[in-house]
Amino acid sequence: MSKRSKKVLTIMLVVVLTTVMTFGMTGCGKKAEVEAPKERAEQTQAAATAEKTAGEETGLKPEPGAKLKVWDSEGPEGEWLQEAIKKFTEKYGVEVTYEPVGHTDSTGKLQTDGPAKLGADVFSAPHDHVGKLVASGLIYPNDVLKAEDYMDAAVQGTSYQGKWYGYPMAIETYALFYNKDLVKEPPKTFDELIAFSKQFNDVKNSKYGFMMEVGNFYFVYSFLAGYDGYVFGKNGTDVNDIGLNSAGAVEGAKFHQKLKEILPLNTADINYDIKKGLFNEGKLAFNIDGPWAVKGHKDAGVNFGVAPLPLLPNGKHPASFSGIRAFYVNSYTNYPNAAKLLAQFLSSKEMLTDRFKSTGQIPPRKDLLSDTAITSDPIAAAFLEQAQYAQAMPNVPEMASVWGPMGTALEENWNKGGDPKPILDNAVKSIKDALATQSK
Repeated sequence: MSKRSKKVLTIMLVVVLTTVMTFGMTGCGKKAEVEAPKERAEQTQAAATAEKTAGEETGLKPEPGAKLKVWDSEGPEGEWLQEAIKKFTEKYGVEVTYEPVGHTDSTGKLQTDGPAKLGADVFSAPHDHVGKLVASGLIYPNDVLKAEDYMDAAVQGTSYQGKWYGYPMAIETYALFYNKDLVKEPPKTFDELIAFSKQFNDVKNSKYGFMMEVGNFYFVYSFLAGYDGYVFGKNGTDVNDIGLNSAGAVEGAKFHQKLKEILPLNTADINYDIKKGLFNEGKLAFNIDGPWAVKGHKDAGVNFGVAPLPLLPNGKHPASFSGIRAFYVNSYTNYPNAAKLLAQFLSSKEMLTDRFKSTGQIPPRKDLLSDTAITSDPIAAAFLEQAQYAQAMPNVPEMASVWGPMGTALEENWNKGGDPKPILDNAVKSIKDALATQSK
């Protein structure tokens, strides 16, 4: 038998095994329901391996008659995508339909639409959904791109249990917005920011030097991590090692409390809309926020700039959470080669350059980090600099059990004060209890 014939036979065997396993599960009752996600994930990996082997000689080519559907958010992302798929169709002759589905909604929708063969072949999702997608057997591994071409945080964030799944589109984190009409230069340290705010504050007239969502773990994590606290060990993968009540996390929580000296409000009185309004009115000098806030401030006519987060009193950079937007290939697609080819095309240097120009979202490709299109934009450059110190949010399913307890802990830490250690101990206990319940 020829080498090529062996490869074809390998694929046929995988298909036969997949069919047998699929039909076999339909008659197994409750046991099948429990084991289906695991078996589906194993089938997905086996099929991906066979496809990769079969494509080693010929390269990735779309299947004859392939037609694809792709999901992404509306707005600038959707506008960019529609232009991008036109170019893809011109190049490869594959018809692609765009369907607007918010990137945070796609995972839930795929869980029902995927097995029913109604889901998108390629879809956008946040990186912290990867664990759930893999556990459900809904996505193919990314065996097309080269990991060394992308920022480490982008690869780590879209990987799970040692395998890479995502085709990274953008990396985002938060930074320090400042009103240029109120301050000449952004502070290099939080000590400078605190000193300025004590002089600037006029609480009776709702005038503040600094604001952030002090009860939101997404933002406050930067302080805990800046003092060497962490969520889960081993880069967010070891859920048995929780570092949110470690010595470092406690020091970070003490600094969190200290900021109440310059922001004497309770958590209920500080939210996104309040901060946005005060900043737009010229009553707020410094605000921690993300790239999603840029357009609103520009539309309001604010003369503002963005800078990396100031250094903490220990001399370290706050380690902000980063989020990775990426495309993924639906494991239920009828055209896996064409779908992977589309995901590869959308994450190319040319397409991500166009995406940045259309959306302002920072591409995580290393060959674009020094591109003048980005470095000449001071706002994008500031977010990019902060991204160098950021940590990808853990993408394990267990992360869902962290947000609630930590939000409660931070509210107590800010509103009541006192020793942060027992507050964080209680939060970690709640997280562990939740995880123990899930494992039963």
